[in-house]
Amino acid sequence: MTGSDRHLLVVDDDDRIRELLKEYLARSGFRVTGASDAASASRLIDTLDFDLMVLDVMMPGEDGLAFARRLRARSDAPGRTPILMLTARGEAGDRIEGLTAGVDDYLAKPFEPRELLLRIEAILRRAGPRDAGPTVIGLGECSFDIDRGELTRDGAVIRLTEAEIELMRRLARSANAPVDRLELARDTADVTGRAVDVQVTRLRRKIEDDPKTPRYLQTVRGVGYRLAPD
Repeated sequence: MTGSDRHLLVVDDDDRIRELLKEYLARSGFRVTGASDAASASRLIDTLDFDLMVLDVMMPGEDGLAFARRLRARSDAPGRTPILMLTARGEAGDRIEGLTAGVDDYLAKPFEPRELLLRIEAILRRAGPRDAGPTVIGLGECSFDIDRGELTRDGAVIRLTEAEIELMRRLARSANAPVDRLELARDTADVTGRAVDVQVTRLRRKIEDDPKTPRYLQTVRGVGYRLAPD
């Protein structure tokens, strides 16, 4: 992916961090605009179009979580802008709070710049037009029809629960990109991610030749899961 036509908004009250992020992301090919707080960011998103926002949590005035919730309450284009949240608060409870606020991903400080770039690229791929990719993906002897929510093996339909169908759709639409397990859990009754882990185990039994050594439904250590089709 090249970012030359992608416009990012970096919101952080720390001038040094904000400028370092702007410089690094600009070198990676993005157009980058900076804002020091939520009020400045609000003015910018009402006048400019952004493809993604990198948002700090701890800021004077309106903090990042409150700002994300306010954005997600909007029905216009700014309300749908993907958000990657950066914060020094990296505990599981903090991540859950951020994902509940509607952010797309959550990265704890300190972080590796390369990881930040990879996460941004993954979010932008997910946010892209869905019709740009195939509607049916191959998984060895199995195939999954994203639109129909149907898994087959050698043409025979394999029964999936509704939860398994939605999980497969979510992973298939982000094929080859890691998806945070807490993001996957956001629409389940168990926000800890344990329900997702159970669903993944069941899906591996239906898809993989060797569920204990998965080829297609992979675990990404410290992040979540990735679907790697043929």
